[in-house]
Amino acid sequence: MANPERKPLLLDFEKPLSELEARIHQIRELAEDQDVDVSEQIRQLEVRAVQLREEIFSSLSPSQRLQLARHPRRPSTLDYIQAISDEWMELHGDRGGCDDPALVGGVARLGGRPVLMLGHQKGRDTKDNIARNFGQASPGGYRKAMRLMEHANRFGMPILTFIDTPGAWAGVEAEELGQGEAIAYNLREMFRLDVPIVCTVIGEGGSGGALGIGVGDRLLMFEHAVYTVATPEACAAILWRDSSKAPQAAAALKITAWDLKNLGILDTILPEPIGGAHADPLKAASILKDALLQNLEELTNLTGQQRRELRYQKFRRIGVFTEISA
Repeated sequence: MANPERKPLLLDFEKPLSELEARIHQIRELAEDQDVDVSEQIRQLEVRAVQLREEIFSSLSPSQRLQLARHPRRPSTLDYIQAISDEWMELHGDRGGCDDPALVGGVARLGGRPVLMLGHQKGRDTKDNIARNFGQASPGGYRKAMRLMEHANRFGMPILTFIDTPGAWAGVEAEELGQGEAIAYNLREMFRLDVPIVCTVIGEGGSGGALGIGVGDRLLMFEHAVYTVATPEACAAILWRDSSKAPQAAAALKITAWDLKNLGILDTILPEPIGGAHADPLKAASILKDALLQNLEELTNLTGQQRRELRYQKFRRIGVFTEISA
């Protein structure tokens, strides 16, 4: 988890709140130096700070939610795994010569139950991000994920995936190694697995890179996470040849949890601590753990055949439209 003592990175829309909190701190210090009782004024300002925080984070635009989803101190896959699991053992390699650090996975215990946990892993700083390829998995990463999921299916362990990537790695080498085939193979094979599969968008869910581990019985999503067919910047560059129109693209793409819930793609929206998951990572992890345990309890009451059928029908319903004759 992020170190709570480090000074938080401010986003543009957080600056009014930061200025108010700095003012409260300044008044408190001056009152202590001059031995003046201003407790009532400070209390009023603190109440206003709470109200302002709620106002800001309850009315974020899609582009502002995208900023939160990309926050460098937002909890990552490994942060959540370490916070919610009783035991955790990372497994490596795709048995084909690759061990992609941008996609991690392993066996764990959740509430005393053996499970497989895997997900995209971004870095915490520039050096770490370069090592993790900014969470953009290679073909070997998706093949490693599929190997681990087949292992879980063989031993009857539920699969929990955590989605947090701007997209699959789009380099020339990735294409040479079969990026499209690796993701397509995962899409097909995840439909046939017997064990429960719960997928959670914890940050940025982008394109086929997200879908490569995103076929499940349930799709959960943190309220400030995003899930999209392409990044708003890429969409704006394609449609208008102007990446500065990314906020407009973000609104049109329907990338927020509320949009996806209304479209029937998302099953559950997970509330975040006020200020985002990075403001209180342990509370966010507790919310995630409770949701995962609840969904696993419901899904384990079904047979493998029932889960496969429900999974199939879930995705068949996505994108259904009605034609209106003239």
